[in-house]
Amino acid sequence: MHKRTRQLILLLFFISLSTSAFSFKHSTRDYIRRYKKLAIAEMKKYKIPASITLAQGILESGNGNSSLAKNANNHFGIKCHDDWKGKTMKWTDDAHNECFRKYKSVDDSYRDHSKFLTNRGRYSSLFRLKITDYAGWARGLQKAGYATNKQYSKLLIRVIEENRLYRYDDKKYQRQVLKEDDSTQFYAENNAPIDPSKFQEQKVNGIQRKIFTNNNVRFVFVKKGEDFASIAKELNMYTWQLSKYNDLDKNATIREGQILYIQAKKNKATEKHHIVKNNETLHSISQLYGVKLKKLCKRNKLSENSSLRNGQQLRLK
Repeated sequence: MHKRTRQLILLLFFISLSTSAFSFKHSTRDYIRRYKKLAIAEMKKYKIPASITLAQGILESGNGNSSLAKNANNHFGIKCHDDWKGKTMKWTDDAHNECFRKYKSVDDSYRDHSKFLTNRGRYSSLFRLKITDYAGWARGLQKAGYATNKQYSKLLIRVIEENRLYRYDDKKYQRQVLKEDDSTQFYAENNAPIDPSKFQEQKVNGIQRKIFTNNNVRFVFVKKGEDFASIAKELNMYTWQLSKYNDLDKNATIREGQILYIQAKKNKATEKHHIVKNNETLHSISQLYGVKLKKLCKRNKLSENSSLRNGQQLRLK
């Protein structure tokens, strides 16, 4: 889809994709583990091989580590085009400051990718292939002009075969995958993995799900398919409490694996400082430490929309 993919492709070409030795924060193995069920769901609905969807996501997003993936949830390098009415992100690719689609969630990116292939006539011949013919799909995508790289089909096939992604096109194997419990996979807002064992678990009378504490504030990890309403109902709370406690708009979309506080956060953290890492925001840091966003901003003389730089030091107390 775009030239920056070539840099990622060169790395993928020479480094085994089946290991976690890849130099990005998330490995190919991480990516597959996190998005395999989503790719299967799209295959069931749109008849696009899950192996192809995963392989394209891996190449186009660099295992979910590209700026476009992290800042716009765009995992397939899809540009705006004339028919796009949603949010956008400017990113230098084939030309300076090109327009790319920006999504609320990775799920939305996967769904738009399915619709993109389904609704454009130049890809129609692909849907006449067997759904297990990943090689035919890879060559067809290149022929239809999905990417400018002349080796695109070979690289897709390489990713699929090295990681045995073709297994996810098999209905019997899909049933096995869909039964797997991925509840231990949790991620911060900047897509950094979270180990739930670092938090203290707390038993709450009348509540079956796991409740954790951070900075002496209770929270839960969001499960797949949940929203404010479903969590509020389960915990006997109001939806406005969840949005308020997490410094979120009442119409905000929450996603699987993120921290959601069920009590008001504290005015300060137990730690004194935080060193900003790539793609962190004031909101993600406030969630990470269980500190109110307004207090964090006031303490550092920043507005809620202030941009942060890598290595910047913030006061937490």
